[in-house]
Amino acid sequence: MELADLLTQHFRLSEPHRQALHKLGIHSIGDLVHHFPSRYEAPGNESAIAGLTLGMDAAVTGVLEKLETKKSWKRRIPVSEGYLRDSSGHIKLMWFNQPYIAKMYMDGTTVRATGKVSGSAGKLYLANPQLEKVSATEDELFTEQQHPEENGLASLARRPGSPGLAGDEENRGPFRKDAAAKLFAVYPESRGVTSLWLRHAIQKILSHSVQGLPLVEQVQDPIPPEILKRYNLPTLKAALVWIHTPEKQKDADAARKRFAFEEVFLIQLERRQERMRALHEQSFAVDAPPQAIAEFMQTFPFAATGAQQRAVEHILTDMRSGQPMSRLLEGDVGSGKTAVAATAAYAAVRTRPTNQNFGTLQVAYMAPTEILAKQHFESFIKYFVPFPINIGLITGSGCFKFPSKARRGEATTISRTQLLKWVAGGEIPILIGTHALIEKAVQFKHLSLVVIDEQHRFGTNQRKKLARKNGDARIPHLLSMTATPIPRTLALTAYGDLDLTLLDEMPAGRKPIITEIVKPTERSRAYAKMHEQLAEGRQAYVICPRIDEPDPEKAFALQAKSVTAEAKRLKKEVFQQYELAILHSKMTPKEKDEVMARFARHEIDILVATSVVEVGVNVPNATMIFIEGAERFGLAQLHQLRGRVVRSNHQAYCFVCPESRGEHTLARLKALVTAKNGFELAEQDLMQRGPGELSGRKQWGISDIGMEALKNIKLVEAARTEALNIIETDAELGHYPLLKEALALRAKALHFE
Repeated sequence: MELADLLTQHFRLSEPHRQALHKLGIHSIGDLVHHFPSRYEAPGNESAIAGLTLGMDAAVTGVLEKLETKKSWKRRIPVSEGYLRDSSGHIKLMWFNQPYIAKMYMDGTTVRATGKVSGSAGKLYLANPQLEKVSATEDELFTEQQHPEENGLASLARRPGSPGLAGDEENRGPFRKDAAAKLFAVYPESRGVTSLWLRHAIQKILSHSVQGLPLVEQVQDPIPPEILKRYNLPTLKAALVWIHTPEKQKDADAARKRFAFEEVFLIQLERRQERMRALHEQSFAVDAPPQAIAEFMQTFPFAATGAQQRAVEHILTDMRSGQPMSRLLEGDVGSGKTAVAATAAYAAVRTRPTNQNFGTLQVAYMAPTEILAKQHFESFIKYFVPFPINIGLITGSGCFKFPSKARRGEATTISRTQLLKWVAGGEIPILIGTHALIEKAVQFKHLSLVVIDEQHRFGTNQRKKLARKNGDARIPHLLSMTATPIPRTLALTAYGDLDLTLLDEMPAGRKPIITEIVKPTERSRAYAKMHEQLAEGRQAYVICPRIDEPDPEKAFALQAKSVTAEAKRLKKEVFQQYELAILHSKMTPKEKDEVMARFARHEIDILVATSVVEVGVNVPNATMIFIEGAERFGLAQLHQLRGRVVRSNHQAYCFVCPESRGEHTLARLKALVTAKNGFELAEQDLMQRGPGELSGRKQWGISDIGMEALKNIKLVEAARTEALNIIETDAELGHYPLLKEALALRAKALHFE
């Protein structure tokens, strides 16, 4: 057995089992060993049911009885119910909004249930307990009476000179004299593979020996020994055993810290390498006359904020150097990022190509959706009306050019072939579009600046694709923009190759949004405020988690308010005199555009939509947003949705209505009310919910354990410092072959995600 072997070479797997493991990203022996526990429990520490008291966190082992799915009496939400019985008595189990639980387990199954004791005296129940099947095999694996020769880890534990934390090798983790685990690991599961199976399989791997040596002895540690020693981190061999079979919680914590450091360290190395290579690339020296830039910014319909002026200065300084700029512009919704991008674009098109006294440099502006691409096209038209600049728009559904030859102040549709011909000839200096921009058919003559809006994974490979579209080999400058609040630790990690500029000021006269948490029984109060605003001529959004009503026959269906049903209810019961319409992702781009155009023209008063409006909708007259099922959205996503109504100087309102009444949900949503801005909200989200809940963690290329590290700024800064020290002296890692190999494996894994 080797870490690179496929699981199917050593485990008998059914097709559902294989699919479940695939969903977890587990294909090889190495993948399985690096599937880390989410938590730990102590065998023998279970409570007897008769001894449970209100409010305690309990782990109880017993037999399941009378499992069924019902509807709650008051709120009519689906509830799975059942009973757990041990030798001392029985207790009710309840799962809210999880009707599938009752179908996943059979009566008579022995399980360990972990959860909080809720209810009232005499009517106790376990609320939303986590279940794990228990079998006799588990006792055999985790009993302290196991004979050392039967435990494959014992030989590792007895090996002299085994590496570990300094001065602690004899008494901790796999190097203690008794190698039996005192805690058992609970793993993230997928339907078809249980935590118990994962634990047994990993135990088998860790116990496996090749030519008398445990498999774990064969792994090579990519982190240099001096770095491990400097930060008192365990070696890879020790950490692999400690994280899966810890004797104490501090063993597991030390292992998790090591793996978190390793992941952030590798990401930092990767980013620093990219940055170092960029320093040796040539770009375009964008050097527009300062007076021309000042005149351009004076045409804005508002006075530029100090933050915008500083951002423009940083960007123009970068682009003058002739080396490729890599900058992230982060600002709350409404802080004026598009104006900054337009100024950078104007600087590019006011610069002549090298050794030419005619023509201009070119700009590509990429947006994630057609709606947003068209919105930016319209915004750029407004910025460039006083200036004779051709602007193109390319999306999957059509192409446009501004200005029209027939009507100078308007845009006109043109054929894709004609647009691409003009772009290739340099006659259209600014091209805005979706991912259609990186299609093979799109070629530029002098592409000097690429602006990416809300595209966190648009990285080196895509930039190289755009660079190869140039008439020469120079790399374009990159300005990446985001309104998603990013904690400082995440920015330092995921954007280690970018300079960071914050737009932390809002335009003058912009009023802070009023955010209120509305209980389901208090909707009428929020509706009354909406009626007041609608009577004054304002508009509103209502956001729902689902498009259609859930199928009552499907136990796994998301039980939440739907756009279609809520729109009908609101029209019939609440807002009879107003015009309502729906918007969701299943509609065609043309249908979405038609609805948004009608909403922008105020032919629609209330737009009932899914989170499809999160990015790219700009209707200044819309001043209210009501978000149903708010607990189903991340804080960053809620902040983005709330930003849809901060588009004017009118007072804006956000009503957040959670279905769940749990303390944790309310505490999390209160952060939305109290946080002064998106940056503060991101930090609160990180500390309250944990990094695993940050919006779109897959897009960052960071695992759950790596995201855990982002709570620890010292760890991130340490990893950043060590990566910088190595890259400054050995950019290609010639003296660190194991690090080089680890980076190559990481890049391959991300490529196949």
